[in-house]
Amino acid sequence: MIGKKSIPRNRRYTYHPAIVESHVILTKDTMFILQNQPIFDTVLVSRQIQDMDKKYNFKNFEENIYSFWEKEGYFKAKVNSSKDPFCIILPPPNANADLHLGHAMYTYEDVMIRYHKLLGYETLWLAGADHAGIETQFVYEKHLKKQGKSRFDFDRKTLFSDIWKFVMQNRNTMENQLRKLGFALDWSKKKFTMDEDIVSIVYKTFKHMFDDGMVYRANRLVNYCTSCGTSFSDLEVADREHTGKLYYITYSVKEGGSVTIATTRPETYLGDVAVMVHPGDARYKSLVGKTVLLPITNREIPIIADEYVDPKFGTGAVKVTPNHDFNDFEIGKKHGLSHPPIIGFDGHMKDTGLEDIDGVYVVKARKLIVAKLEEQGFLEKITPHEMVLHTCYRCGTTLEPLPKEQWFIDVGPLKEKAIEQVKNDEIHVHPKRFKKQLIQILENFIDWNVSRQIVWGIQIPAYKCQKKNEWFISVEKPKKCQICGNCAFVQDEDTFDTWFSSAQWPFATLMANCDCDGSDGFFDYFYPTTVMETGYDILRAWVSRMIMVGYFETKDIPFQHIFLHGMVRDPKGQKMSKSKGNVINPLDMIEKYGADALRATLIFGTKEGGDVVLSEDKIVAMRNFCNKVWNIGRFIEMSKTNVVIPAKAGIQSGSVPMKMGIGVEDDISETLKQLQKEFGTVQKQYHLHFKKFEFAKAFDLMYDFLWHRYADYYIEQLKECMQNGNIDASQYMVKVYYSCLQMLHPYIPFVTEVIWKSFHGEDSSIMDSRFET
Repeated sequence: MIGKKSIPRNRRYTYHPAIVESHVILTKDTMFILQNQPIFDTVLVSRQIQDMDKKYNFKNFEENIYSFWEKEGYFKAKVNSSKDPFCIILPPPNANADLHLGHAMYTYEDVMIRYHKLLGYETLWLAGADHAGIETQFVYEKHLKKQGKSRFDFDRKTLFSDIWKFVMQNRNTMENQLRKLGFALDWSKKKFTMDEDIVSIVYKTFKHMFDDGMVYRANRLVNYCTSCGTSFSDLEVADREHTGKLYYITYSVKEGGSVTIATTRPETYLGDVAVMVHPGDARYKSLVGKTVLLPITNREIPIIADEYVDPKFGTGAVKVTPNHDFNDFEIGKKHGLSHPPIIGFDGHMKDTGLEDIDGVYVVKARKLIVAKLEEQGFLEKITPHEMVLHTCYRCGTTLEPLPKEQWFIDVGPLKEKAIEQVKNDEIHVHPKRFKKQLIQILENFIDWNVSRQIVWGIQIPAYKCQKKNEWFISVEKPKKCQICGNCAFVQDEDTFDTWFSSAQWPFATLMANCDCDGSDGFFDYFYPTTVMETGYDILRAWVSRMIMVGYFETKDIPFQHIFLHGMVRDPKGQKMSKSKGNVINPLDMIEKYGADALRATLIFGTKEGGDVVLSEDKIVAMRNFCNKVWNIGRFIEMSKTNVVIPAKAGIQSGSVPMKMGIGVEDDISETLKQLQKEFGTVQKQYHLHFKKFEFAKAFDLMYDFLWHRYADYYIEQLKECMQNGNIDASQYMVKVYYSCLQMLHPYIPFVTEVIWKSFHGEDSSIMDSRFET
């Protein structure tokens, strides 16, 4: 239905204001008056088809369309008591380099936001960026390396300042890329994980945990990367299967005889505290309690028994090195055995008792020690051994278990509540197959090491009293020691694990925006958020922690739904990541095919939660689909050239008028009835797919219907009568097409908006329209 107010500006229309009770069709050369037709508001006239070019050229529209959306405030959210809220917090992309195609998977979030806007919800998609601690410092160090520099060339303050400038520059680039993708983000509320208000909230959470006895400081073994120079939690360890070696080393027994142990790390034997056997192993019963001499150094250590030993592994006798093996660390505590570490945080050997080994890098030291053992007759044999190496997820260096005093969070109370919320469907997981996985992740959580030895990050607000050697936590920079009152206290130099601040992202971003629109209740209106959408690869690292920390701080779930998408992989099936160097800049694809084509490619034919292997052929196919949508619009526009569409003849709730115009045959009426029935079914299926979080199925449905049914069948069936001026056929085909534009808009927003404006005027937007109820 097109009325006088909706006539697009700058178009060559003529209408006859004197005619009230008749419909008029004006062409370039003639005028016809059809008597006894419904009253109308505006008479459309013939014009040259010049507004819609023969081919859709996305480059002519996308930038201007996005600027229009931003300028007109279509993305801005506010408290609106007359509407239900729908809120998604953007998983903050790392502000250290350009986006890769994995970030284009945010398209799923844009689909949900635009869909619910068309349903009439008050939608908020809050933009943000992550400082990404170790990852950003790693990227910046690669940047320094190209200049022949390293992080060791700068003091802490200078290095932090330089990384900040680097990040701010890249952050602007990243945000513009998000705009290029057409994302309906509320930029007026964007946050950065190192904004002062966010940092303050992070500090408050940490202090609350400390006050509740959930934060403690302990000297424990940590996964330490000697290359990156920091420790990691168990969730940041990349396991790699490896065919290593099992070394059989003979230890002399002081009381006589010998015992041979099997180990995968011969270089650490110099830090041994015991040889251990199973108490039920008859082979070694007579040796338990005796003393062995370490090869070469002759340091004495005991032979102990513990059920931890697997008699079938190697010889059934193993060495115990508490400061360089997690299991041995627990054994050492159990038996009261200890020895200083023999590997430093720089990855070099130390305090081994062998001058030619101290100061040597651990990998080289292994070769030297094995050669010494073999030369002096202590090495019995070496055999192949399948093993799992724990490596740094950033640089790939094999991690060293090293003792270090760190801050830990007791996750016991946190995970119990989170497990309950997931099991009871207080938080719904989509696809459902990930629910069991999430529960297992939460059940297997161990205490969380949140200390990182890097410059780039949020410095931990922990202060040490120099007099009593005790720690206190303060949100604000303290003016005096809170332990003794007058010492020169010092702040911990460590920074928080990035995941600790990110775990607070849903509630922290909303809390920091409480006064954004001048109204009360902003946080309560949008929290809990509606959906957390992200990749399944960070279900363990991020999603699980948001549930735990979110409930602790707000006493409510952080989000009602979790939707997990798959990975975008390169043609070889490998994950795309900045560190691997296989990243494809989405701008390249957008420049070549348009944002809509790229967005549609990532969703079309994709199983929910499944991986997407990027294919340029698929992008071309989706570009062609966008052109098809455009060409259908051109046909509709051309078919309306000589057709009056009465203002009061709109078709409500999908009904088709049964009284057809003069000369229209019965088969046309039957075709319209068929279309009405089929499209009604499509509409129901479409909305049902959205309700079930089956977004790809909804898009595939519309792709098939619009191209293969609406265009290939119904247009072909009704084309002649539409071109000949059949009002009923034209009206209903236009109505269905408008609905299709709405249903496709969440996926391909630019082309649908351009077409909508072509029909409704440059000042209009499809986002002002609403789905039929």
